[in-house]
Amino acid sequence: MAYKVIQWATGFVGHFALRAVIEHPDLELVGVWVHSPEKIGKDAGELCGLGRTGITATNDIDALLALDADCVCSAASGDEREAETVDLMCRMLASGKNIVSTSVVGLVYPPSFPDQSLVKKLEAACRVSGKSVFTSGIEPGFASDTLPLVISGLCQHWTSVRVMEILDYATYCPASKAVAQQILYDRMGFGMPMDYVPNLFKPGVLTYVWGGPVHAIAAGLGVTLDAVQEGYERLPAPDDFEIQAGPVRKGTAAALRFAVAGVIAGRPAIVLEHVTRLRPDIAPDWPQGSNGPGYYIMIEGEPKMTCHFDQQNATGDHVAGGILATATRVVNAIPAVCQANPGILSALDLPLVTARGLMR
Repeated sequence: MAYKVIQWATGFVGHFALRAVIEHPDLELVGVWVHSPEKIGKDAGELCGLGRTGITATNDIDALLALDADCVCSAASGDEREAETVDLMCRMLASGKNIVSTSVVGLVYPPSFPDQSLVKKLEAACRVSGKSVFTSGIEPGFASDTLPLVISGLCQHWTSVRVMEILDYATYCPASKAVAQQILYDRMGFGMPMDYVPNLFKPGVLTYVWGGPVHAIAAGLGVTLDAVQEGYERLPAPDDFEIQAGPVRKGTAAALRFAVAGVIAGRPAIVLEHVTRLRPDIAPDWPQGSNGPGYYIMIEGEPKMTCHFDQQNATGDHVAGGILATATRVVNAIPAVCQANPGILSALDLPLVTARGLMR
């Protein structure tokens, strides 16, 4: 059985998802939604570097939702427009379609999502439609919920769990320089004066985005968090240099480090931390990663365990590999989501998702 899929958005995550849907033997692409006027009418294959599929892109939401499809794969950005995105998801559910999504990342673990009114709205839509919603990606997502819990299965007992992303974002350039600059400069504060407070570091935002995986790990390990704390620090560029997205001037932010910590009995027991640089030599005292860039899962306990997980695209780029893995995480979960009981799902609700049928 091939599950019929509508790809929603074909940007820097979406075009990877579109390609993965087209090439997956258990999936059949039946529709594509695009935002950009210049993409309307183009063949889906053209939008992701493949041959013609006979499926043309459109921005007609009603026409797409009228299609016979099992699932919508949504890669449209939901940052700062979560309510609008959830309303659209409810329309998708009402049309009889399951959803896998990277759009509202805080929904990776719905019980801890700060705006529970949106969760209740989605839950009601799932209940009425009998369909499901699953949100994931690489991080928040697989590297910070599924992988730590899998590794924890080797413990006799544990004291703390720490997940670290250690990456150089110099090559981060999704879709266009304008989009990259909006994300790196405006939202994350790179290349901006040190007294500039980007949206990422406004109170509560770190927990809003990354609190979900911390709560998911706690739930998977059967513990209750007393509190969730967040914190960050930044360091300036020692000189002028260029990254793929544009210039970084001396004295502007060129490295950041943040952590979201789940506190148990007065100590940080479950921690998600990011160490992000724009050049390898900046912030030399911060963790470098003993095996290079990627994700590190460190469990203190018996036995003490460290796992290094890295992802690269065909050219060896870690950032591009992560964006690709963000897409494939949800695409490969489509069959399991379509088979799941109705509701808003997290990684704890799904069976093991593998690359079944994808050997080349």
